[in-house]
Formats: sequence, structure tokens, C-alpha cells
Amino acid sequence: MPVSPSSAAQAARRSVAHRLRELRAEAGISGGELGRRCDWKHSKTSRIENAITPPTPEDIRRWCGACGAPDQAADIVAQSQNAESLYLEWQRRVRSGLKQLQTSYVPLFQSTRLFRVYSATLLPHFLQTEGYAAGLLTAITTFREIPDDVADAVAARLARNQILREPGRRFVLLVEEAALRYQLADAEAMAAQLGYLMTAGAMPTVSLGVIPMTARERTQWPLETFHMYDDTLVSVELLSARVKVTQPSEIALYDKAFSGLQQMAVYGAEARALIMNAVAALR
Repeated sequence: MPVSPSSAAQAARRSVAHRLRELRAEAGISGGELGRRCDWKHSKTSRIENAITPPTPEDIRRWCGACGAPDQAADIVAQSQNAESLYLEWQRRVRSGLKQLQTSYVPLFQSTRLFRVYSATLLPHFLQTEGYAAGLLTAITTFREIPDDVADAVAARLARNQILREPGRRFVLLVEEAALRYQLADAEAMAAQLGYLMTAGAMPTVSLGVIPMTARERTQWPLETFHMYDDTLVSVELLSARVKVTQPSEIALYDKAFSGLQQMAVYGAEARALIMNAVAALR
């Protein structure tokens, strides 16, 4: 049975509490002793360990220091913050339409220097043309039964994507070959979109890799779409929510997966040949 976002968030809070309790047990100190070392009441230790009260970043740093494990503080702080904002529900974020969602990413984009995107099903939004974006956003609007502001949302997405041309940034984009074939717009719009992929893939800020469907003995199975912003945030897209991953150890897993996917991808002339095959299939 699917786990609701609220249940998942509570499970994440319990995971933080369990990790802190384990640290105390491994240090061989009681809850009362930890409270004395952290200069707070024993009841606070109990509330944190039972996931009743979420710890602050300072609480976690003091806890780890008291247990002789200050090196674990950063990871647990990130895990705790992620637990508090684990799910950003799409329905809540798009209830007034899709334009606001497009513009909400601008501050994050402006602060990021290295963008890494993997998608098994869609072409990365950074490379979407007007026709393709309109087809995709129309489908989302219909499915979610939200106000139709597709024209404004497409314009906002295209304006946002001008960041591709800003110096000092790097875009490493990976798609499964199947993503080239899914027709989210009419044949004319799809042909224009695929043609733009070849143009955009030659931009100095962009590395575009395509993972062939015929790739043998895959070392990494197809995954859910995810975006990596520098080495501080991974955004994973699900049907019902966007999951924000900030815990360093989990970001490292996505980094490892992305590296494996890169090794299976083809680039340059080989990638262009796969794109041309997708264009030919439209006829």
C-alpha cells in the first residue's frame, strides 16, 4: 500500500531519532548523562529520542559532540532537515496553475553552477522547445485538473531556460533513448524538439548523453527522473511529489548512480544518430 507523504515524513523523523539514540548507546552514556553534557533536561533527550520533538541543528551538533562523534553532525543535520521538508506535494504547489511553479525555481537556478539531470521518460526541461513544453504542460494541467495557464507557464519555462547561455555554468544532461520516442506533442512539434536537441547539445555549456536501448549488461538500471544541483541538493520527481534529498550520504548515492549512467551513454555523432532515428520514426 503506498505510503502517504505525511507518513513518510514521520518515518524520516523516527529515523533521525533512532540514529541519535544509537549514538548515545554506542557512547555508553545514559539519557541523563547526555542531558548534563548538553546542558538540558533529561526530558528533552527523551522527547528527541522518541521523535516527539524534532532536534534543531544545534541540538544535533551538541548531541554528537557529547557522544564523541562530532564528525557525524553534518550528515544528521541534513537528514533531520530533509525529514522536516521531505515531500513538497505537487498538488499543493500547482493548485493555482503551472506558471508559478516555473518561476519558483529561478533562485535555485541562479545559485547553481553545475546542473546534472537524468531522465528516462522526458526530455530535460532545459532543452524543451515551445511545442514540446506546451504538450507536456497541457497533459499535466488536464491530469491534475488545475487552472489552465499553459501559455504563461511555457513562456516562463523558456525564459528560465535562458540560463543555458549564461557563462560560468555547466549542464550535464542524460536521457534514455526511449525519452526521444515518447510523443508528447504532434509530429511537427516533436521533429522541431528533436532537431533542437542536436543544436543545444553542441552548446559549450551543455553535455548531452543518450543511453541506447540496446546497451548491453547495464551497470545501472533505469531510475526515476532526478536533478542534481551542485553537490548540495538532489530533486527526485514522483507522480505525487518532489522529494528533496540533502543528506550528504544520499547525495553521494545519486552521484554514484549518475556516474554509472554517464558511462553507458553515447555522445556526439553517436547521440545524434539516435536522435535522427527518432526523427525518422515520426514519419
